[in-house]
Amino acid sequence: MIRSVLVVCNGNICRSPMAEGLLREALPGLSAQSAGLGALVGKPPDPIAVGLLAERGVNISTHRAQQLTRFLAVQADLILVMNNDQKGDVQCLYPQVSGKVFRLGEESNVDIPDPYRKPRQVFEQAFQLIQQGIGAWVRRIQALG
Repeated sequence: MIRSVLVVCNGNICRSPMAEGLLREALPGLSAQSAGLGALVGKPPDPIAVGLLAERGVNISTHRAQQLTRFLAVQADLILVMNNDQKGDVQCLYPQVSGKVFRLGEESNVDIPDPYRKPRQVFEQAFQLIQQGIGAWVRRIQALG
């Protein structure tokens, strides 16, 4: 049974906070967190990310970026990353969590490109991929009971 999910990206201000917000919305009983491999620690989410989620009734404005730590990785039942490089990085840093690290876009075999410092259109494309990935993982998590 999956009770806690950790979503990981680079800075923890664009992709992973959006995914965390969508996960919390879809599965309110689940513990969802996010972190970055090179987190901009203490920074709020990108305003475009905040806006995209707010338009869908999801508030991520209180999120603050945090660095991925051994504790966060070990305590999570499932770790979702944005691409294969990040998957390898997490597995290299914390080999004991290797079996629970997957790409967010695993089901459709897609990586989610980083929209950081790019126009809203790039954020929208990343958001759509995140939304698809979260939908697929929510179905899997629910199927596991």
